[in-house]
Amino acid sequence: MGNFSLNLLFDPLSLFFLFVIFIVSLPSAIYSFGYLKGEYSVGKIKLSWFLLAIFVLSMSLVVTAGNALIFLLAWEIMSLVSYFLVVFDTKHEKSVQAGTIYIVMTHIGTAFLIAAFLILYKHAHSFDFTAIKNACQVMPSSIKHLVFLFLLIGFGTKAGIVPMHIWLPYAHPQAPSHISSIMSGVMIKTAVYGIIRFVIFLLGVNSLWWGGLVLVLAVITCLVGIVYALMESDIKKMLAYSSVENMGVILLGIGAAMFFLSLNLQYLAVFSLVAGLYHLVNHAIFKGLLFLSGGSVYKATGTRDMEKLGGLIKVMPQTAFCFLLGAIAISALPPLNGFVSEWLTLQALFWGAFYVPVSAKLFLTVCAGMLALTSALAAACFVKAFGITFLALPRSQSAKNAKEAPVSMRIGMFFLSLMIICFGLGASFVIKLLTRVAGTATGINVSNMKFSLNNFTIMPQAGQGVYLSVPLLACALVVFLFIGWIFYIKFLRNKSRTYTTWDCGYYKLDARNEYTATAFSKPFRIAFSFFLLPYRKTEKIRESFYHVKSFVYETHTTMVFKKYIYKPLLGSVFKTAKIMRNIQAGSIHLYLGYIFVTVFLLILFMNKF
Repeated sequence: MGNFSLNLLFDPLSLFFLFVIFIVSLPSAIYSFGYLKGEYSVGKIKLSWFLLAIFVLSMSLVVTAGNALIFLLAWEIMSLVSYFLVVFDTKHEKSVQAGTIYIVMTHIGTAFLIAAFLILYKHAHSFDFTAIKNACQVMPSSIKHLVFLFLLIGFGTKAGIVPMHIWLPYAHPQAPSHISSIMSGVMIKTAVYGIIRFVIFLLGVNSLWWGGLVLVLAVITCLVGIVYALMESDIKKMLAYSSVENMGVILLGIGAAMFFLSLNLQYLAVFSLVAGLYHLVNHAIFKGLLFLSGGSVYKATGTRDMEKLGGLIKVMPQTAFCFLLGAIAISALPPLNGFVSEWLTLQALFWGAFYVPVSAKLFLTVCAGMLALTSALAAACFVKAFGITFLALPRSQSAKNAKEAPVSMRIGMFFLSLMIICFGLGASFVIKLLTRVAGTATGINVSNMKFSLNNFTIMPQAGQGVYLSVPLLACALVVFLFIGWIFYIKFLRNKSRTYTTWDCGYYKLDARNEYTATAFSKPFRIAFSFFLLPYRKTEKIRESFYHVKSFVYETHTTMVFKKYIYKPLLGSVFKTAKIMRNIQAGSIHLYLGYIFVTVFLLILFMNKF
């Protein structure tokens, strides 16, 4: 019965993930009071709160389970409850479709996890983590490679790693906004917990290609996620694709830690894991805030289409401020929290290039370059999102009549906004705590490492370190802005002219003449056309041969993974199902024949072995 005991872990790694769960779930729950009011019946609102409580509890059990069987049970409850939350709005067909895609993909991932756990059980004769860890130390390398791949696919599906990300941009937008906040901010992070707990902590990284594979997948995930986010005009779908991108950033830190562990570069491994964990909590906070802000926009206007928004900064200034703060953080601009964690990840990759074998130097440098490119594209993406949604003139009557979000919704957004600032300015304190977490996960003694961000020693024998003071950087930015303002007052104010913004150099223009999300993303659509494969649809409606009454122009991008991977795969499944249907002809004599053949083959098999 030892395998079925409720053995819970409360080591630094579990406590860190518990903190991440509650720092997003609590403000999201408060936010839900205002968000759900008026949208659903009282009974359905109570059901949503019950499901939310089970959802949070199941995630908490996932990150504290000390037994693989209990972990799998909690994982399945988390998946099923999140499915019910995705399809919560059953009035919309898209919610049901998104839930179907999600539940299928998540159970494909679970199947690989079950296979990995059964292999581990065969060698450990127990589901207890301690027994599994001991068994992994003497497990053959070939078996460990297989288990690693199964774990990577199983957890990678939940994390949204490309090409297993297909469910994420469908499920997250369809869930209620406070649930989207938790799913994107927290739930997909439980997959990262699984990778750290089962691959790094239990299985033990002993092969260089493990970390290399994770890094390659991370780079691809970063770029694919942000490029698709740039193309979106649906604000929640854009945020969902951005979550794919940020999972790639997190996995760059995790993959680099695995890479350095296999080379026995312990300081770099700890530093990289700290960077990955830091970005994990940072993404949970600012993505949670962005989903809540996007939900406030949807609540006020009834639409998620940026093309139908605009001018909301005048009628929803507090929501606009929160969204802007989250946009700055996710764009990795100083001095907010997203800047610190992406800067640390870049430093880990760059410093690692100095100490790895020659064959790996270029690889890590390319990874760092791709991360820098991703950050630049993310900044462009959120300039579009904030500018088109909140600035200029309203493009619809609903945007014109919008009102500020209710108090409970603003409380949730303001709390996460405060956390963005705290986790940016308090970076040194955060890194000290995360170093202990990283030490626990890797089994490395971190007592001799310097914890301050202002002097975090990378390679103590060489006396080389990383230096950054976020409060000093923030003060420098304030001083620079103040000097610029004084300069403007003294020298430029009397010489400058005031014009209407967004008027493109003209005057008396309406909203139809202003920049759109589609127009903003067009240069990027052209630049990445080799991957996006854009196409156009045009339609002319004529009153006569010479007179065109209206002209419809649409531009779309090809969903490459859906078209070339999942649709052919789904077609093969249906073809196989048709073949199997022919086997079940409904004849009892045929079924008896099947049994006879099966028994005969089993007898032959037993005699042979």
